[in-house]
Amino acid sequence: MSRQNKEAVFFCTECGYESKKWLGQCPACHSWNSFSEEPVAVSTGSKSQGGKKNRTGQGSPEKKIVSLKDIDAYGEERIDTGSSEFSRVLGGGIVPGSLVLIAGDPGIGKSTLLLQTAIGLSDKGRSVLYISGEESLSQIKLRADRIGYGSGMGLSFLSETLLENIDQVLDREHPDVCIIDSVQTMYSEDIGSAPGSVTQVRECAQRMMMRAKEDGTAIFLVGHVTKEGTVAGPRVLEHIVDTVLYFEAGDNGAFRILRSAKNRFGSTNEIGVFEMKGNGLSEVLNPSELMLSDRPENASGAVVTCLLEGTRPLLLEVQGLVCETAFGMARRQASGIDYNRLNLLLAVMEKRAGLQLSRCDAYVNVAGGMRVTEPAADLAVVCAVLSSYKDLAVPDDTIVFGEVGLSGEIRAVRQADERIKEAKKLGFKRAILPRYNARHCEHIEGIEIIGVRYIRELFSLL
Repeated sequence: MSRQNKEAVFFCTECGYESKKWLGQCPACHSWNSFSEEPVAVSTGSKSQGGKKNRTGQGSPEKKIVSLKDIDAYGEERIDTGSSEFSRVLGGGIVPGSLVLIAGDPGIGKSTLLLQTAIGLSDKGRSVLYISGEESLSQIKLRADRIGYGSGMGLSFLSETLLENIDQVLDREHPDVCIIDSVQTMYSEDIGSAPGSVTQVRECAQRMMMRAKEDGTAIFLVGHVTKEGTVAGPRVLEHIVDTVLYFEAGDNGAFRILRSAKNRFGSTNEIGVFEMKGNGLSEVLNPSELMLSDRPENASGAVVTCLLEGTRPLLLEVQGLVCETAFGMARRQASGIDYNRLNLLLAVMEKRAGLQLSRCDAYVNVAGGMRVTEPAADLAVVCAVLSSYKDLAVPDDTIVFGEVGLSGEIRAVRQADERIKEAKKLGFKRAILPRYNARHCEHIEGIEIIGVRYIRELFSLL
Protein backbone atom coordinates (compact mmCIF):
# COMPACT_ATOMS: atom_id res chain seq x y z
CA MET A 1 0.00 0.00 0.00
CA SER A 2 1.40 3.40 -0.96
CA ARG A 3 1.94 6.19 1.49
CA GLN A 4 2.59 9.90 1.12
CA ASN A 5 5.27 12.03 2.74
CA LYS A 6 4.76 15.77 3.04
CA GLU A 7 7.80 17.75 1.93
CA ALA A 8 8.33 21.44 1.31
CA VAL A 9 9.89 22.78 -1.86
CA PHE A 10 10.33 26.30 -3.17
CA PHE A 11 9.04 27.52 -6.54
CA CYS A 12 9.88 30.72 -8.37
CA THR A 13 6.60 32.53 -9.01
CA GLU A 14 8.06 34.14 -12.15
CA CYS A 15 9.42 31.17 -14.09
CA GLY A 16 8.47 28.09 -12.05
CA TYR A 17 12.05 27.09 -11.16
CA GLU A 18 12.05 24.49 -8.37
CA SER A 19 14.52 24.40 -5.48
CA LYS A 20 14.73 22.41 -2.27
CA LYS A 21 15.81 25.50 -0.35
CA TRP A 22 14.89 29.16 -0.40
CA LEU A 23 16.99 31.37 -2.66
CA GLY A 24 17.15 35.15 -2.70
CA GLN A 25 17.63 35.27 -6.47
CA CYS A 26 16.26 32.80 -8.99
CA PRO A 27 19.15 31.22 -10.96
CA ALA A 28 16.88 30.77 -14.01
CA CYS A 29 15.19 34.17 -14.49
CA HIS A 30 17.37 36.20 -12.05
CA SER A 31 14.34 37.74 -10.28
CA TRP A 32 14.74 38.67 -6.61
CA ASN A 33 12.56 37.47 -3.69
CA SER A 34 10.33 35.44 -6.02
CA PHE A 35 10.52 32.04 -4.26
CA SER A 36 7.41 30.72 -2.55
CA GLU A 37 7.32 27.74 -0.23
CA GLU A 38 4.82 25.05 -1.18
CA PRO A 39 4.21 21.72 0.53
CA VAL A 40 4.00 18.83 -1.92
CA ALA A 41 2.95 15.26 -1.49
CA VAL A 42 5.59 12.74 -2.59
CA SER A 43 4.20 9.26 -3.19
CA THR A 44 6.31 6.24 -2.19
CA GLY A 45 5.64 2.53 -2.29
CA SER A 46 4.22 0.22 -4.88
CA LYS A 47 3.16 3.00 -7.25
CA SER A 48 6.66 4.37 -7.61
CA GLN A 49 8.12 0.96 -8.40
CA GLY A 50 5.89 0.19 -11.32
CA GLY A 51 7.24 2.78 -13.68
CA LYS A 52 5.47 5.84 -15.04
CA LYS A 53 1.67 5.87 -15.13
CA ASN A 54 -0.66 7.77 -17.35
CA ARG A 55 -4.04 9.29 -16.35
CA THR A 56 -5.83 5.94 -16.36
CA GLY A 57 -3.18 4.26 -14.22
CA GLN A 58 -1.82 2.09 -17.05
CA GLY A 59 1.78 2.05 -18.16
CA SER A 60 2.71 4.73 -20.64
CA PRO A 61 2.54 3.40 -24.21
CA GLU A 62 5.59 3.58 -26.41
CA LYS A 63 5.59 6.75 -28.53
CA LYS A 64 5.95 6.52 -32.30
CA ILE A 65 8.00 8.84 -34.46
CA VAL A 66 5.95 10.32 -37.30
CA SER A 67 6.91 12.37 -40.35
CA LEU A 68 5.70 15.89 -40.98
CA LYS A 69 3.31 14.88 -43.77
CA ASP A 70 1.50 12.42 -41.47
CA ILE A 71 0.72 14.98 -38.77
CA ASP A 72 -2.94 16.05 -38.63
CA ALA A 73 -3.09 19.87 -38.57
CA TYR A 74 -6.02 21.02 -36.45
CA GLY A 75 -5.48 24.58 -37.69
CA GLU A 76 -7.48 23.83 -40.84
CA GLU A 77 -10.57 23.01 -38.79
CA ARG A 78 -11.12 26.15 -36.78
CA ILE A 79 -14.38 26.36 -34.86
CA ASP A 80 -16.40 29.54 -35.34
CA THR A 81 -17.15 31.13 -31.97
CA GLY A 82 -20.27 32.89 -33.24
CA SER A 83 -18.64 36.25 -32.42
CA SER A 84 -16.63 37.91 -35.17
CA GLU A 85 -14.71 39.98 -32.62
CA PHE A 86 -13.76 36.95 -30.50
CA SER A 87 -12.80 34.93 -33.58
CA ARG A 88 -10.65 37.81 -34.85
CA VAL A 89 -8.57 37.88 -31.65
CA LEU A 90 -8.17 34.08 -31.66
CA GLY A 91 -6.82 34.25 -35.20
CA GLY A 92 -9.92 33.11 -37.07
CA GLY A 93 -11.66 30.80 -34.61
CA ILE A 94 -11.02 28.12 -31.99
CA VAL A 95 -8.32 25.59 -32.83
CA PRO A 96 -9.22 22.05 -31.62
CA GLY A 97 -6.73 20.85 -29.03
CA SER A 98 -5.73 24.37 -27.98
CA LEU A 99 -5.45 25.69 -24.43
CA VAL A 100 -6.57 29.33 -24.07
CA LEU A 101 -6.15 31.48 -20.96
CA ILE A 102 -8.45 34.50 -20.50
CA ALA A 103 -7.56 36.93 -17.71
CA GLY A 104 -9.07 40.21 -16.59
CA ASP A 105 -10.18 42.32 -13.65
CA PRO A 106 -13.04 41.10 -11.44
CA GLY A 107 -16.44 41.90 -12.96
CA ILE A 108 -15.02 42.81 -16.35
CA GLY A 109 -17.16 40.19 -18.12
CA LYS A 110 -14.96 37.10 -18.59
CA SER A 111 -17.66 34.64 -17.49
CA THR A 112 -20.29 36.47 -19.53
CA LEU A 113 -18.15 36.36 -22.66
CA LEU A 114 -17.43 32.64 -22.31
CA LEU A 115 -21.04 31.79 -21.45
CA GLN A 116 -22.26 33.64 -24.55
CA THR A 117 -19.63 31.82 -26.60
CA ALA A 118 -20.66 28.46 -25.12
CA ILE A 119 -24.31 29.14 -25.96
CA GLY A 120 -23.42 30.11 -29.53
CA LEU A 121 -21.30 26.98 -30.01
CA SER A 122 -24.01 24.70 -28.64
CA ASP A 123 -26.61 26.24 -30.96
CA LYS A 124 -24.33 25.29 -33.87
CA GLY A 125 -24.22 21.64 -32.82
CA ARG A 126 -20.99 21.67 -30.81
CA SER A 127 -20.81 19.89 -27.47
CA VAL A 128 -19.64 22.28 -24.73
CA LEU A 129 -18.92 21.55 -21.06
CA TYR A 130 -18.85 24.55 -18.71
CA ILE A 131 -17.10 23.74 -15.41
CA SER A 132 -17.52 26.36 -12.70
CA GLY A 133 -15.56 26.45 -9.47
CA GLU A 134 -16.63 29.94 -8.40
CA GLU A 135 -20.37 30.04 -9.08
CA SER A 136 -23.17 27.64 -8.35
CA LEU A 137 -25.29 26.23 -11.15
CA SER A 138 -28.23 28.43 -10.10
CA GLN A 139 -26.06 31.55 -10.47
CA ILE A 140 -25.07 30.47 -13.97
CA LYS A 141 -28.72 29.86 -14.83
CA LEU A 142 -29.61 33.40 -13.74
CA ARG A 143 -26.93 34.83 -16.04
CA ALA A 144 -28.06 32.61 -18.91
CA ASP A 145 -31.66 33.83 -18.44
CA ARG A 146 -30.44 37.42 -18.58
CA ILE A 147 -28.45 37.07 -21.79
CA GLY A 148 -30.74 34.49 -23.44
CA TYR A 149 -29.59 30.95 -24.05
CA GLY A 150 -31.48 29.71 -27.12
CA SER A 151 -31.94 25.95 -27.26
CA GLY A 152 -28.76 25.07 -25.32
CA MET A 153 -29.05 21.44 -26.46
CA GLY A 154 -25.30 20.74 -26.57
CA LEU A 155 -24.37 22.76 -23.48
CA SER A 156 -23.68 21.03 -20.16
CA PHE A 157 -22.64 22.41 -16.79
CA LEU A 158 -20.66 21.03 -13.89
CA SER A 159 -19.87 22.60 -10.52
CA GLU A 160 -16.59 20.98 -9.45
CA THR A 161 -13.12 21.96 -8.24
CA LEU A 162 -11.39 18.58 -7.79
CA LEU A 163 -9.17 17.90 -10.78
CA GLU A 164 -9.48 14.10 -10.57
CA ASN A 165 -13.28 14.31 -10.82
CA ILE A 166 -13.00 16.69 -13.78
CA ASP A 167 -10.68 14.22 -15.52
CA GLN A 168 -13.26 11.45 -15.12
CA VAL A 169 -16.05 13.61 -16.57
CA LEU A 170 -13.91 14.62 -19.55
CA ASP A 171 -12.97 10.98 -20.15
CA ARG A 172 -16.67 10.12 -20.26
CA GLU A 173 -18.11 13.09 -22.18
CA HIS A 174 -15.33 14.07 -24.67
CA PRO A 175 -16.75 17.57 -25.41
CA ASP A 176 -15.60 19.68 -28.34
CA VAL A 177 -14.98 22.67 -26.07
CA CYS A 178 -14.42 22.80 -22.31
CA ILE A 179 -14.52 25.99 -20.21
CA ILE A 180 -12.98 26.04 -16.72
CA ASP A 181 -13.91 29.03 -14.55
CA SER A 182 -11.43 29.51 -12.97
CA VAL A 183 -8.06 27.76 -12.88
CA GLN A 184 -7.26 29.30 -9.46
CA THR A 185 -10.15 27.38 -7.86
CA MET A 186 -9.09 23.96 -9.12
CA TYR A 187 -6.94 21.60 -7.06
CA SER A 188 -5.51 18.10 -7.13
CA GLU A 189 -5.45 15.66 -4.25
CA ASP A 190 -1.91 14.68 -5.21
CA ILE A 191 -0.72 18.16 -4.24
CA GLY A 192 -0.71 19.05 -0.56
CA SER A 193 -1.09 22.83 -1.00
CA ALA A 194 -4.22 25.00 -1.10
CA PRO A 195 -6.14 25.84 -4.32
CA GLY A 196 -4.68 28.85 -6.10
CA SER A 197 -1.13 28.19 -4.91
CA VAL A 198 1.78 28.13 -7.33
CA THR A 199 1.99 24.33 -7.32
CA GLN A 200 -1.74 23.76 -7.79
CA VAL A 201 -2.12 26.25 -10.62
CA ARG A 202 0.86 24.83 -12.45
CA GLU A 203 -0.32 21.24 -12.01
CA CYS A 204 -3.87 22.03 -13.15
CA ALA A 205 -2.64 23.89 -16.23
CA GLN A 206 -0.22 21.10 -17.07
CA ARG A 207 -2.94 18.45 -16.88
CA MET A 208 -5.36 20.47 -18.96
CA MET A 209 -2.64 21.00 -21.57
CA MET A 210 -2.06 17.23 -21.78
CA ARG A 211 -5.81 16.66 -22.01
CA ALA A 212 -6.21 19.17 -24.84
CA LYS A 213 -3.34 17.74 -26.89
CA GLU A 214 -4.35 14.09 -26.45
CA ASP A 215 -8.12 14.40 -26.94
CA GLY A 216 -8.34 17.38 -29.29
CA THR A 217 -10.64 19.23 -26.89
CA ALA A 218 -10.33 23.02 -26.96
CA ILE A 219 -10.05 24.18 -23.35
CA PHE A 220 -10.57 27.72 -22.03
CA LEU A 221 -9.13 28.65 -18.64
CA VAL A 222 -10.31 31.74 -16.79
CA GLY A 223 -7.49 33.32 -14.80
CA HIS A 224 -7.35 35.92 -12.05
CA VAL A 225 -5.11 38.98 -12.26
CA THR A 226 -2.95 40.74 -9.70
CA LYS A 227 -3.25 44.40 -8.77
CA GLU A 228 -0.60 45.15 -11.40
CA GLY A 229 -2.89 43.65 -14.08
CA THR A 230 -0.83 40.51 -14.81
CA VAL A 231 -2.05 36.92 -14.60
CA ALA A 232 -2.04 35.65 -11.02
CA GLY A 233 0.02 32.56 -10.28
CA PRO A 234 3.34 31.38 -11.66
CA ARG A 235 4.66 32.94 -14.84
CA VAL A 236 5.09 29.44 -16.22
CA LEU A 237 1.29 29.34 -16.60
CA GLU A 238 1.54 31.70 -19.57
CA HIS A 239 4.26 29.51 -21.09
CA ILE A 240 2.14 26.35 -20.84
CA VAL A 241 -0.98 27.64 -22.60
CA ASP A 242 -1.25 28.25 -26.35
CA THR A 243 -3.02 31.60 -26.18
CA VAL A 244 -3.16 34.34 -23.53
CA LEU A 245 -6.00 36.85 -23.80
CA TYR A 246 -6.56 39.92 -21.63
CA PHE A 247 -10.08 41.28 -21.21
CA GLU A 248 -9.92 44.90 -20.09
CA ALA A 249 -11.97 48.07 -19.97
CA GLY A 250 -11.19 51.37 -21.64
CA ASP A 251 -10.08 54.31 -19.54
CA ASN A 252 -13.67 55.44 -19.05
CA GLY A 253 -15.15 51.94 -18.82
CA ALA A 254 -17.49 52.41 -21.79
CA PHE A 255 -16.02 49.55 -23.83
CA ARG A 256 -14.51 46.15 -23.20
CA ILE A 257 -11.38 45.35 -25.18
CA LEU A 258 -10.09 41.82 -25.76
CA ARG A 259 -6.36 41.72 -26.50
CA SER A 260 -4.01 38.87 -27.31
CA ALA A 261 -0.67 38.78 -25.48
CA LYS A 262 0.35 35.38 -26.87
CA ASN A 263 -1.11 33.33 -29.70
CA ARG A 264 0.48 30.27 -31.27
CA PHE A 265 -2.22 30.17 -33.95
CA GLY A 266 -2.52 33.80 -35.02
CA SER A 267 -1.45 37.40 -34.64
CA THR A 268 -1.03 39.07 -31.26
CA ASN A 269 -1.90 42.51 -32.63
CA GLU A 270 -5.64 42.00 -33.05
CA ILE A 271 -8.23 43.43 -30.67
CA GLY A 272 -11.93 42.81 -30.19
CA VAL A 273 -14.22 45.60 -29.00
CA PHE A 274 -17.36 44.91 -26.97
CA GLU A 275 -19.94 46.97 -25.13
CA MET A 276 -21.53 45.75 -21.91
CA LYS A 277 -25.33 46.00 -22.00
CA GLY A 278 -28.18 44.69 -19.88
CA ASN A 279 -28.42 41.49 -21.92
CA GLY A 280 -24.69 40.77 -21.97
CA LEU A 281 -21.78 41.76 -24.17
CA SER A 282 -22.54 43.27 -27.56
CA GLU A 283 -20.02 43.38 -30.40
CA VAL A 284 -18.88 46.77 -31.68
CA LEU A 285 -18.42 45.98 -35.37
CA ASN A 286 -17.48 49.54 -36.37
CA PRO A 287 -15.69 51.09 -33.40
CA SER A 288 -14.48 54.04 -35.50
CA GLU A 289 -18.01 55.28 -36.10
CA LEU A 290 -18.83 54.91 -32.43
CA MET A 291 -15.66 56.69 -31.28
CA LEU A 292 -16.36 59.68 -33.53
CA SER A 293 -20.02 60.10 -32.59
CA ASP A 294 -21.01 63.42 -30.97
CA ARG A 295 -17.70 65.07 -31.90
CA PRO A 296 -17.85 68.89 -31.93
CA GLU A 297 -18.07 70.79 -35.21
CA ASN A 298 -15.50 73.43 -36.15
CA ALA A 299 -13.87 73.29 -32.72
CA SER A 300 -10.23 74.19 -32.31
CA GLY A 301 -7.94 71.57 -30.81
CA ALA A 302 -9.83 68.55 -32.22
CA VAL A 303 -8.17 66.33 -34.85
CA VAL A 304 -9.08 62.88 -36.17
CA THR A 305 -6.34 60.29 -36.67
CA CYS A 306 -6.29 56.69 -37.85
CA LEU A 307 -4.38 53.98 -35.99
CA LEU A 308 -3.92 50.28 -36.62
CA GLU A 309 -4.81 47.64 -34.06
CA GLY A 310 -3.50 44.52 -35.77
CA THR A 311 -5.06 44.64 -39.23
CA ARG A 312 -8.00 46.82 -38.15
CA PRO A 313 -7.90 50.58 -38.90
CA LEU A 314 -9.37 52.55 -36.01
CA LEU A 315 -10.32 56.23 -36.21
CA LEU A 316 -9.96 58.25 -33.01
CA GLU A 317 -10.29 61.88 -32.06
CA VAL A 318 -7.29 63.57 -30.42
CA GLN A 319 -8.12 66.69 -28.44
CA GLY A 320 -5.66 69.37 -27.37
CA LEU A 321 -6.03 72.40 -25.11
CA VAL A 322 -3.32 75.06 -24.78
CA CYS A 323 -3.64 78.10 -22.53
CA GLU A 324 -1.34 80.51 -20.73
CA THR A 325 -0.04 79.21 -17.45
CA ALA A 326 -1.05 80.93 -14.23
CA PHE A 327 2.08 79.75 -12.43
CA GLY A 328 5.80 79.90 -13.03
CA MET A 329 5.99 76.33 -14.38
CA ALA A 330 3.85 75.13 -17.27
CA ARG A 331 1.63 72.14 -16.62
CA ARG A 332 1.41 69.09 -18.88
CA GLN A 333 -1.30 66.44 -18.73
CA ALA A 334 -1.94 63.46 -21.04
CA SER A 335 -4.91 61.12 -21.10
CA GLY A 336 -4.81 58.18 -23.49
CA ILE A 337 -1.24 58.79 -24.67
CA ASP A 338 2.15 58.48 -23.04
CA TYR A 339 3.03 61.50 -20.90
CA ASN A 340 6.70 61.42 -21.87
CA ARG A 341 5.77 61.24 -25.55
CA LEU A 342 3.68 64.38 -25.16
CA ASN A 343 6.59 66.25 -23.57
CA LEU A 344 8.85 65.12 -26.42
CA LEU A 345 6.45 66.38 -29.11
CA LEU A 346 6.00 69.73 -27.34
CA ALA A 347 9.78 70.13 -27.20
CA VAL A 348 10.05 69.38 -30.95
CA MET A 349 7.36 71.99 -31.72
CA GLU A 350 9.15 74.62 -29.66
CA LYS A 351 12.61 73.88 -31.04
CA ARG A 352 11.83 73.19 -34.71
CA ALA A 353 8.80 75.43 -35.28
CA GLY A 354 9.49 78.31 -32.90
CA LEU A 355 6.29 78.03 -30.81
CA GLN A 356 6.58 79.43 -27.28
CA LEU A 357 4.94 76.51 -25.49
CA SER A 358 7.13 76.68 -22.38
CA ARG A 359 4.86 79.44 -21.05
CA CYS A 360 1.63 77.54 -21.75
CA ASP A 361 -0.24 74.70 -20.09
CA ALA A 362 -0.89 71.83 -22.49
CA TYR A 363 -3.54 69.12 -22.12
CA VAL A 364 -4.04 66.24 -24.58
CA ASN A 365 -6.86 63.70 -24.48
CA VAL A 366 -7.91 60.74 -26.67
CA ALA A 367 -11.70 60.72 -26.83
CA GLY A 368 -13.50 57.46 -26.14
CA GLY A 369 -11.20 56.20 -23.40
CA MET A 370 -8.83 54.39 -25.76
CA ARG A 371 -5.12 54.05 -25.04
CA VAL A 372 -2.81 55.04 -27.92
CA THR A 373 0.69 53.59 -28.21
CA GLU A 374 1.33 53.75 -31.97
CA PRO A 375 3.73 56.53 -33.14
CA ALA A 376 1.35 57.28 -36.04
CA ALA A 377 -0.67 59.45 -33.63
CA ASP A 378 2.23 61.91 -33.24
CA LEU A 379 1.15 64.15 -36.10
CA ALA A 380 -2.42 64.33 -34.79
CA VAL A 381 -1.14 65.39 -31.34
CA VAL A 382 0.97 68.12 -32.96
CA CYS A 383 -2.02 69.32 -35.02
CA ALA A 384 -4.33 69.34 -32.00
CA VAL A 385 -1.87 71.38 -29.93
CA LEU A 386 -1.22 73.82 -32.79
CA SER A 387 -4.94 74.20 -33.49
CA SER A 388 -5.65 75.08 -29.88
CA TYR A 389 -2.58 77.36 -29.65
CA LYS A 390 -3.69 79.37 -32.71
CA ASP A 391 -7.40 78.91 -31.89
CA LEU A 392 -8.04 77.79 -35.47
CA ALA A 393 -10.17 74.72 -36.21
CA VAL A 394 -8.92 71.88 -38.40
CA PRO A 395 -11.60 71.06 -41.03
CA ASP A 396 -13.94 68.30 -39.85
CA ASP A 397 -13.41 66.27 -43.02
CA THR A 398 -9.61 66.04 -42.53
CA ILE A 399 -7.70 63.10 -41.12
CA VAL A 400 -4.08 63.34 -39.93
CA PHE A 401 -1.52 60.64 -39.15
CA GLY A 402 2.25 60.22 -39.16
CA GLU A 403 5.24 59.80 -36.87
CA VAL A 404 7.23 62.88 -35.80
CA GLY A 405 11.00 62.68 -35.33
CA LEU A 406 13.25 64.79 -33.13
CA SER A 407 14.45 66.82 -36.11
CA GLY A 408 10.89 67.80 -36.94
CA GLU A 409 10.66 65.35 -39.84
CA ILE A 410 7.47 63.39 -40.47
CA ARG A 411 8.27 59.73 -40.93
CA ALA A 412 6.33 57.07 -42.81
CA VAL A 413 3.93 54.63 -41.13
CA ARG A 414 2.77 51.16 -42.16
CA GLN A 415 -0.36 50.38 -44.20
CA ALA A 416 -1.22 53.99 -44.97
CA ASP A 417 -3.56 52.92 -47.78
CA GLU A 418 -5.73 50.92 -45.36
CA ARG A 419 -6.01 53.94 -43.08
CA ILE A 420 -7.06 56.19 -45.95
CA LYS A 421 -9.66 53.71 -47.21
CA GLU A 422 -11.19 53.49 -43.72
CA ALA A 423 -11.36 57.30 -43.51
CA LYS A 424 -12.91 57.47 -46.95
CA LYS A 425 -15.66 55.03 -45.92
CA LEU A 426 -16.60 57.34 -43.05
CA GLY A 427 -16.86 60.41 -45.28
CA PHE A 428 -13.50 62.15 -44.87
CA LYS A 429 -12.41 64.25 -47.86
CA ARG A 430 -8.78 65.06 -47.09
CA ALA A 431 -5.83 63.17 -45.57
CA ILE A 432 -2.59 64.72 -44.32
CA LEU A 433 0.14 62.11 -44.04
CA PRO A 434 3.91 61.62 -44.51
CA ARG A 435 5.14 62.45 -48.00
CA TYR A 436 6.62 58.99 -48.51
CA ASN A 437 3.24 57.36 -47.85
CA ALA A 438 1.44 59.94 -49.99
CA ARG A 439 3.43 58.93 -53.08
CA HIS A 440 2.22 55.35 -52.70
CA CYS A 441 -1.44 56.27 -52.08
CA GLU A 442 -2.08 58.57 -55.03
CA HIS A 443 -4.14 55.84 -56.73
CA ILE A 444 -6.91 56.13 -54.12
CA GLU A 445 -9.72 58.23 -55.57
CA GLY A 446 -12.40 60.25 -53.80
CA ILE A 447 -10.13 61.73 -51.14
CA GLU A 448 -7.48 64.46 -51.36
CA ILE A 449 -4.07 63.24 -50.25
CA ILE A 450 -1.53 65.77 -48.97
CA GLY A 451 2.01 64.69 -48.14
CA VAL A 452 4.22 66.68 -45.78
CA ARG A 453 7.91 66.24 -44.92
CA TYR A 454 8.49 68.55 -41.95
CA ILE A 455 6.22 70.00 -39.28
CA ARG A 456 6.94 73.51 -40.62
CA GLU A 457 5.13 72.52 -43.83
CA LEU A 458 2.24 71.28 -41.72
CA PHE A 459 2.02 74.60 -39.89
CA SER A 460 1.92 76.62 -43.10
CA LEU A 461 -0.65 74.22 -44.54
CA LEU A 462 -3.00 74.47 -41.58
